[in-house]
Amino acid sequence: MMSNRLFKIIAINIIFIWLAVLALLPFIMVVVASFLQQGDENLFNWHLTVINYTQLINPIFLHIFWRSLVVSVITTILCLALGYPFAYILAQLSEKLRLACLFLIIIPFWTSSLIRSYAIITILKTQGLLNQLLLTLHLIHQPLHILYTQYASQVGLVYSLLPFMVLPLYATLEKFDWRLVDAARDLGANRLRAFWQIVVPISAPGIIAGVMLVLLPAMTLFYIPEILGGAKSILLGNLIKNQFLEGQNWPLGSSISIVLTFFMALLIGVYWKFNKNKKQVLI
Repeated sequence: MMSNRLFKIIAINIIFIWLAVLALLPFIMVVVASFLQQGDENLFNWHLTVINYTQLINPIFLHIFWRSLVVSVITTILCLALGYPFAYILAQLSEKLRLACLFLIIIPFWTSSLIRSYAIITILKTQGLLNQLLLTLHLIHQPLHILYTQYASQVGLVYSLLPFMVLPLYATLEKFDWRLVDAARDLGANRLRAFWQIVVPISAPGIIAGVMLVLLPAMTLFYIPEILGGAKSILLGNLIKNQFLEGQNWPLGSSISIVLTFFMALLIGVYWKFNKNKKQVLI
């Protein structure tokens, strides 16, 4: 008993130390840096200021914020539209087919998302697989210019983030009692009404979790817009990366990161509030 208790204490302390050093400490440093001035010779000067936050009201930054939000919302809607039917069907399959489909979802995680983004180039470029297929089928008469546009960036985001929508939805729908749908059908509800009034409300936690896992990364993944969208696709992640690495303006980059973190905390708060209210209703 003593050895097991000692092991638990050591394991928990190691986790706390790990989180403190690699998560809490860097976050505190970013918070402090966001209130400092940009230095000429050093990364920042030790003079407190809020100018980094007031600069975010600049129309250029507001435009990037707005465009990033629109792109992330569109990405989330597309992932939900594609992922929900897939998770819905997946939850009703036999165990062998279900494991095979889950395996196909997890396979892309075995390869770097950066490599997968470069692979999309071979599909979307002018002489790529997509244009060759459409030309062969005589659906188009000249190649489509998709690469290095906002559409290509959107395709890359949906492709990379779709599993993060499917897995939470599947985890929720897997536990669903499908006899409730049969009962609704017996009481006169059609298939669509039974789905909308029974399945969707019960799977709402999975929907919200999937939205959270897709919405925020869609705003911050800088390499996908750079590789597939080129200079025409500058989103919030690109802005933060440029401030830290190219502009050497760490205080401004830190302030943008803090605003983004606050947005993430707001989403987590909504998710927690929703789950709390749902538990109270069930009780």
